[in-house]
Amino acid sequence: MHQLAFREDQTFTIVQFTDLHWENGGDEDQQTRRLMEDVLDAERPDLVVFTGDVIYTGYGASGEPVCEHPHQAFRDAVHTAESRGIPWAVVFGNHDTETTITRDELMHTVLEHSHTVAQRGPEEINGVGNYTLSILGSDGQTAAALYFFDSGDRSALPHIQGYDWIRSDQIDWYREESRRLQSSMGAQDYPALAFFHIPLPEYKQVWDNETCYGNKFEHVCCPPVNSGLFTAIVEMGDVIGTFCGHDHVNDYWGELHGVRLCYGRATGYNTYGKEGFPRGARMIRLREGERSFESWLRLADGTVIMDQPEHIPNV
Repeated sequence: MHQLAFREDQTFTIVQFTDLHWENGGDEDQQTRRLMEDVLDAERPDLVVFTGDVIYTGYGASGEPVCEHPHQAFRDAVHTAESRGIPWAVVFGNHDTETTITRDELMHTVLEHSHTVAQRGPEEINGVGNYTLSILGSDGQTAAALYFFDSGDRSALPHIQGYDWIRSDQIDWYREESRRLQSSMGAQDYPALAFFHIPLPEYKQVWDNETCYGNKFEHVCCPPVNSGLFTAIVEMGDVIGTFCGHDHVNDYWGELHGVRLCYGRATGYNTYGKEGFPRGARMIRLREGERSFESWLRLADGTVIMDQPEHIPNV
């Protein structure tokens, strides 16, 4: 298994691809692949993170599942990172296991790959793919941490409609992981990032109440229940940024209580978008010894949009 580490120049760069919605390898999927190839060749990242809906296993107009071979579709979707030998991680979205395949079955396919750093995670808590990765510093010790959460699918409670939420046992797991890391490092001055598919309710709160940068062209499709993950993040004090997908034509970020809540930029062509809103990827760069990160978008046409305050504030 790959060990993640800061480079000699003390940087660590992550590409976030989200909502590929890979189906059967048709023309739209090939456009998605070319976009990912261009981004990876331009940015040369240390890690790729797929934040859910890597494949689309929903029903088509005929009433049949549109993704006939989900295991192969997933292999094809991650091939761009795998074939380049770039370590990659994944969290599942609501469409990855909608029909014909379970999360455990899909995780089995994830773990077949040589360059994945994803993990199945604890079986005793909700979800598949709750795990922590460490990034080593120049002294060989953990210098940064990455948390991954399975944000689920639809609400399992018949009296609550809408999307699922990150459950209390997952939040307890995060608190334990955070305590473990902080205890082993003797401080909480290392940076941590969190990745999941469905945005937290605080993504709506930050847009409504704070200055945000970027675009919001659709509603924040968050769970109807606030299960408290963001509260736990604030209380534990290690996570400085969260990254989600799910809403394909939102790409904004804003800061709430010292945490930057960021959308990715939708990558896949085999799903809805918006004219004039190109597909792309979010880039994230950590620097060893700094509790901060840089971020920017790289679009399909090669345009780079830095996360600077002059970009479209919500005021």
